[in-house]
Amino acid sequence: MNHALLFAGGVGARMKSADIPKQFIEVDGKPIIIRTLEKFSSHPEIDDIVISCLAEKIDYLWGLIRKFNLVQKVKSIVPGGSNGHGSIHNGLVEIQKFSTESDIVLICDGVRPLISKELISNCIKTAKEHSTAVPVTPSIDSVLESPDGQTCRKSLPRKEMFITQAPQGYTMQKIMWAHDEAEKRGIDNPVSSSELLIELGESVHIFIGDRDNIKVTTPEDLEYLRSRYYYRHFKHFAGEVLKYD
Repeated sequence: MNHALLFAGGVGARMKSADIPKQFIEVDGKPIIIRTLEKFSSHPEIDDIVISCLAEKIDYLWGLIRKFNLVQKVKSIVPGGSNGHGSIHNGLVEIQKFSTESDIVLICDGVRPLISKELISNCIKTAKEHSTAVPVTPSIDSVLESPDGQTCRKSLPRKEMFITQAPQGYTMQKIMWAHDEAEKRGIDNPVSSSELLIELGESVHIFIGDRDNIKVTTPEDLEYLRSRYYYRHFKHFAGEVLKYD
């Protein structure tokens, strides 16, 4: 079986939206988390979905899921943790209750509403073949290393640099082993699941993702997302005008 784990426990500090967590900001009439959820819910290879959410927003999220008719695949919503790693862990523990070690879990933040059906399919396929699957895009910028954030003495080879995306796919056996090891070793705040595995000495299998699959983190990301939906409506309107001109 293929499970999706969406984590939406953040408060949107970088979005500067203190009044509402970024995942609940509406874009073209729907909250971002709902737009992300729709992509997984409509995918034929996804069997069920678990969401890790801010505890105080669980009832609110269930209301949104019912409003937008997405109840069918959502198995449960669990409280998030103190950070992203904790939120993912809580979701994995829930999925473990009804999964086997060979099942695939796709782990994705809840603010990737432009994710494509093809990317989800590729992630499942790659995880089944390699037990790990991390979508990446090649870096188009030069990368400098600076431990202090002020001076730099090392330029990293751009052709070897990749930007990680989500969802990241794993067998349940692989990712639960990583979380168990993290607890044993006192690793409590890795940036992502792939970085956790790398910190544990493992390698992860990468595949080319989609540059349009942005994580909505900053106000600039939100403006880009809104412009995409505005452009979609504009194209539809223009098409109608041309059709009846």
